[in-house]
Amino acid sequence: MTQQGSNNNDAFFGSGSPFMQAGQNMTQQFMEFLSKAGNPHTASPPPVDPQALTNMQREFMDQQMRLWQSVLAKQQGKEEDFKVAPESGDRRFSAPEWRESPVYDYMHQAYLLNTKFVKQLVEIMPAEDEKAKNRMRFLARQVSDAMAPTNFAATNPEFIKTALETKGQSITDGVNNLIKDFEKGRISMTDESVFEVGQNIATTEGAVVFENDMMQLIQYSPLTPKVGTRPLLVVPPCINKYYVMDLQPDNSLIRFMIDQGNTVFLVSWRIPKEAQGHLTWDEYLEQGPITALHVVQDICKVKQVNALGFCVGGTILTSALAVLKARGEDIVSSLTLLTTLLDFSDTGEIGLFIDENGLAAREATIGKGGLLPARDLQNTFSFLRANDLVWNYVTGNYLKGEKPKAFDLLYWNSDSTNLPGPFACWYMRNLYHDNSLRVPGKLEMCGSKIDLSSLDMPVYLLATREDHIVPWQSAYESTRILGGKIRFVLGASGHIAGVINPVSKNKRSYWVNDDVKLDAENWLTASEEKKGSWWADWSNWLKPHAGELRAPRKPGNTKYKPIEPAPGRYVKERAV
Repeated sequence: MTQQGSNNNDAFFGSGSPFMQAGQNMTQQFMEFLSKAGNPHTASPPPVDPQALTNMQREFMDQQMRLWQSVLAKQQGKEEDFKVAPESGDRRFSAPEWRESPVYDYMHQAYLLNTKFVKQLVEIMPAEDEKAKNRMRFLARQVSDAMAPTNFAATNPEFIKTALETKGQSITDGVNNLIKDFEKGRISMTDESVFEVGQNIATTEGAVVFENDMMQLIQYSPLTPKVGTRPLLVVPPCINKYYVMDLQPDNSLIRFMIDQGNTVFLVSWRIPKEAQGHLTWDEYLEQGPITALHVVQDICKVKQVNALGFCVGGTILTSALAVLKARGEDIVSSLTLLTTLLDFSDTGEIGLFIDENGLAAREATIGKGGLLPARDLQNTFSFLRANDLVWNYVTGNYLKGEKPKAFDLLYWNSDSTNLPGPFACWYMRNLYHDNSLRVPGKLEMCGSKIDLSSLDMPVYLLATREDHIVPWQSAYESTRILGGKIRFVLGASGHIAGVINPVSKNKRSYWVNDDVKLDAENWLTASEEKKGSWWADWSNWLKPHAGELRAPRKPGNTKYKPIEPAPGRYVKERAV
């Protein structure tokens, strides 16, 4: 840049100019907002290094000027000398309309530059600790994502183009979509009319063989001429419907389990209504996996079963086994935990806002009775990935008037559940906040002091490398807590895609390393990457625990007669 150009920039963007002053005022307000998140117990947040802030602002304004000049040069057929590109995977500005007009070209790049500045700003701001810093990063990302020009009709060229091409029909359709979603109380992510639980998703054959006020127990029909004598009980999370494990025949983990010669039982949690708003953590253990294990024992006439827990279901299952161990019952021969937390030291983004003030508020309102609504849970999980699960649909559904495409996984994602207030508050207080589960004898459940180290059965632990709900390093800490021989496997992708990775597709990969005495990062460094799905690895691990082969039996017995065909009534109920 020439000296004259530099002088002009100083006159326009200098520290004494109205433009710069306005920017400083906005920056200060935003900094105060973030500081309260990063330093909630400090009346006056610690000051930011003024020189560092001034340097950042000057660099930012210089880049903004260079960007505008570069955009103008591009429109004149000259080569760009300054460009701001989206991060890898950011598809918001992929349409050509964002580059055809100099206004929109500058607008979207300026937004990306602003976002970069906000991220840098967060990093120089003081915070109480790393959790507080991560809270600041999260809030900054939420604000930046919400303010993207893609989200507003006036600043989105795709909206204008679509409206002109459809002669305004897209606007009408968008308004209708908005009204329908407002009535539903949630954003439509898929064409929900295409799917029906029990008809084209969750179709694996079986029967409900037991039910109580909290869950139904499904026993699936065999698919092989011989089955192992030791059955497998699956405990899914209670904050989501189980059928993410049984979406379609070709990607059904449940069907795969059956195909491997296992007699499979599954807990199908009921959606709590007001009548179930009193249920506690202890009642979930007692009436959920503990009851289910005893029923499975009775139906199959065995002393021990294999057990598998997924996410929160894994935490519930492991806690229940510790209760049974304290009672002198050694029911489970092998334990599989998929993306499960037992050590809550690092809970990812979900744990950022579980603090004393928030917990106290929840406990005061629903701690003794009431519901944590499904809508609250769904919004929380959606905003963890706001661009993919919120703003993408705001743009498509409401601005462009598009009808969401049919996608079974997104149908499941929209089918959320409530949680009883006492259960949710106890869970957040004792596990997320206090991290007491890993400490032997600290927690009492169902009248017994529990000790997870007393669980000495073989354990298969699966974590996923990009999991933002259960960070894989936190899942790895279970190797330090449980008392049995452990196989730890790290799958590619995230919390759902990494788990639901069918063998038949031969996609992605997983990492193995028998030495779980290493810390997490050294374990990964020394691990071996294998192509394909972890499903086959797990099946090979489980086979020695399945018992002798025998002819399969129909679901139920004379005591536990089939109540209704799978998937049962409970999973078909909707909370929202």
